[in-house]
Amino acid sequence: MKTKPDLSFWKLWNISFGFFGVQIAYALQSANISRIFATLGADPHSLSYFWILPPLAGIIVQPIIGSASDRTWTRYGRRMPYLFVGSLIAVLVMCLLPNAGSFSMTVHAAMIFGLVALMFLDTSINMAMQPFKMLVGDMVNEKQKGLAYSIQSFLCNAGSLAGYLFPFLFTWWGISNKAAEGVVPNSVIYSFYIGAAILILCVIYTVSKVKEMPPKEFEEFHGITAEEKTQKSDFFSLLRHAPRVFWTVGLVQFFSWAAFMYMWTYTNGAIADTVWNTTDPQSESYQIAGNWVGIYFAVQAVGSVIWAVVLPMFKHRKLAYSFSLILGGIGFITTFFFRDQYLLFISFALIGCAWAAMLAMPFTILTNSISGKNMGAYLGLFNGTICIPQIVAALLGGSLFLLLGKQQVNMLVFAGILLIVGAVCVAFIKETIAHQDKK
Repeated sequence: MKTKPDLSFWKLWNISFGFFGVQIAYALQSANISRIFATLGADPHSLSYFWILPPLAGIIVQPIIGSASDRTWTRYGRRMPYLFVGSLIAVLVMCLLPNAGSFSMTVHAAMIFGLVALMFLDTSINMAMQPFKMLVGDMVNEKQKGLAYSIQSFLCNAGSLAGYLFPFLFTWWGISNKAAEGVVPNSVIYSFYIGAAILILCVIYTVSKVKEMPPKEFEEFHGITAEEKTQKSDFFSLLRHAPRVFWTVGLVQFFSWAAFMYMWTYTNGAIADTVWNTTDPQSESYQIAGNWVGIYFAVQAVGSVIWAVVLPMFKHRKLAYSFSLILGGIGFITTFFFRDQYLLFISFALIGCAWAAMLAMPFTILTNSISGKNMGAYLGLFNGTICIPQIVAALLGGSLFLLLGKQQVNMLVFAGILLIVGAVCVAFIKETIAHQDKK
């Protein structure tokens, strides 16, 4: 079996560059969905239910994309067609979603329109995002995977930084951050427009620069035999034969992604209440808080970029993973005590440490443990460890909100506790290396 050659830094960069644009779209969704639906008239008690659709779309779409692309080959490659189509759909929906309140519809109709648009947006983002993870598994050897996923993490956070800051910057440049009741401000609408343009340009760059391995070469580098090619593996069979690390990392993922689901859902309402002393989505202070959410998430992204540089300095990957999640947990908990808008920079910088580890560690550990034949399918299934906790968190969010005193900041404290539990669960991970890159 042939061993994959080392790739230059710029080849590794090009493989993941389109992720920058995809992550801008994801950041705009993450930072603004609760704000958009609150502006349309959603009640805080039901706010988490609006977040069920995105992970539900992901858990359905990503395994299908992964499995289908494992068995696809076109003149444009194996993963690239799915990446390009997903991006085109995302661009279209990004131009529609923030206008949910601008089409003279009733509140109920605007909500339905927004939900449908959100479902299509997250489905298309998932369709565009998954191929980047697969490309690293396909083309990068075991020795360079840590670097490759670190580059992907850097581009991910750089894209997040841009997406999070757009509404604040547009407001600063004089674009209105206020709108009629039930209408999303232009500062948010224009942010989605610019994000859509950057997304398609970044994806075009990656598609034009990266050439995937032809099927025969792919099989040689991944040790796929003629017998394995004829074997049909359904999702249930793959899960039954999944390496133990798939499940142990998945346990950590459960607590980690549930925590971040509550951050995306409740940060806007929490800081509007604790720092700007308002719970009224129609007030100017609430919309100012909405812009500051973008700044805090940008601080999280910067913290994540810096921490991604620190992570390789740890001798033990599991220690780095666990410690990062603990720092993130502390960050969430401090949001309860910090009532100054600038002190919260500390909280979100610490949260960024957890985010850096969540982006790089799980996929490095997992792709080292699986062979190439079902790489896409396994990565698609592994996305369930991201989507399922978000679905569970969204379903339980309304009840927890009532249980925790109807205070949105208490949901962030609970998120911190979840991250610390996830850090403890890192101890159950036992890393393994698949045969594919052994000499």
